[in-house]
Amino acid sequence: MSELLALSATELASRIRARRVSASEAMQETLAAAKRAHARLNCFVRIDEASALAAARLADLEIERGHLRGPLAGVPMAHKDMYYREGVASSCGSRITRERPAPATATALRRLDAAGALQFGVLNMTEFAYGPTGHNYHLGHCRNAWHPDYLTGGSSSGSGTSLAARANFAALGSDTGGSVRLPAHFCGVTGLKTTTTRVSRAGAMPLSFSLDTVGPLARTAEDCALLLGVLAGQDPADATTSARPVPDYVAALARPVKGLRIGVPKGYFYDGIDASIERLVRSSLDVFRAQGCEIVDVDVPDIEPWNQAATAVIAAEAAALHADWLRERPQDYSDQVRARLELGAAVGATQYINALRLRSHALETWLAGVMSQVDVVHAPCVAFATPTIAETDVGGGPKMGQVLAQVTRLMRPVNFLGLPSLAVPCGFQPHGLPCAFQLIGRPFDEALLLRLGHAYQGATDWHARLPG
Repeated sequence: MSELLALSATELASRIRARRVSASEAMQETLAAAKRAHARLNCFVRIDEASALAAARLADLEIERGHLRGPLAGVPMAHKDMYYREGVASSCGSRITRERPAPATATALRRLDAAGALQFGVLNMTEFAYGPTGHNYHLGHCRNAWHPDYLTGGSSSGSGTSLAARANFAALGSDTGGSVRLPAHFCGVTGLKTTTTRVSRAGAMPLSFSLDTVGPLARTAEDCALLLGVLAGQDPADATTSARPVPDYVAALARPVKGLRIGVPKGYFYDGIDASIERLVRSSLDVFRAQGCEIVDVDVPDIEPWNQAATAVIAAEAAALHADWLRERPQDYSDQVRARLELGAAVGATQYINALRLRSHALETWLAGVMSQVDVVHAPCVAFATPTIAETDVGGGPKMGQVLAQVTRLMRPVNFLGLPSLAVPCGFQPHGLPCAFQLIGRPFDEALLLRLGHAYQGATDWHARLPG
């Protein structure tokens, strides 16, 4: 692998600004890597070679003339195929939406464009982002760069594995029940689930109005900070976006972490955990101790009802969104997604409303209890060793609910609470697959999570390891 492809997005942007490497050179190497990765991993839906090279040449011309478009000028990126670009059809991992050119460009893409990032393709994903494993029965299953027989996690499967393969410098994902953090864990990259309303969802394929969030996957916490600074902020096209000021996430990385209190849950997150996962996650705490952080064991409330409520909310909202297509085109869904949507249609109004009502109470309980004692919570992303694609290929059969619930168990409560969470690689399981921990913060406290993640990555190199 070339030195250029091993760079982070931040490092590449710096070299392009200094004219040590051209945007065209970076794009040419990235396109070649993307083609190699796709042949092995089925991670791309489309690679737009001609337009990407033309955009890179234009970026070089602008830089030569002293015009730097933004902090990501010239950096190649491909994104989950659910972010709409005007006049282009997005598959959303399905058979249905690939027929419809988008009427407008997603705000997230527009902001990345304005910052100078160069999109060169779109990435495979779970059908309609409704599945945590990475299986796709229409486009073919996405495969893990560390071993193609194993799970990538979903639904941002192509985002995670293209980054691990060093065939992409950063990618948009979405996180409704873990879909950024799960691929980050399984593929050994860094993924940020943002606070609900922090980043505009305008022009992004919806799944669950109450739970959907937009966030980046990248090689480092520093990259995620750079991208979040571009993406975050109020958007007139999305009335739900917060008016809170956007901090300088990159500048905040330089602040020391000494004295910060990191909470370790006594229950739920470690219940029934695989011994190798627990060892890796707990070992990462030693790095924070060495940097002067205080590690505090904390009691957590009964989280399982929150998990169940989140499941009811996403099921009901997804079923409502897909009601027309499910009635008119049921044959165009995979068995698994159709089965899940049919279950969602059976969620009663009372159950759905009670689940939404529980949300504010649950957040108050979490903030007044756990977060009154610590600055962040440190926990596993998943509790089990990474399985193979075949082992989790349950379709819409009787094992579907059990398998999917197991994968999202430590993810979905964070979505229900609307909190930010950062997944950070922390080593390798005995069979060579990556592992990550997640840092969970207070609402809109992404800067603190990124600062801790950056400090950890400054003391370790798990995020820099490459698949064999």
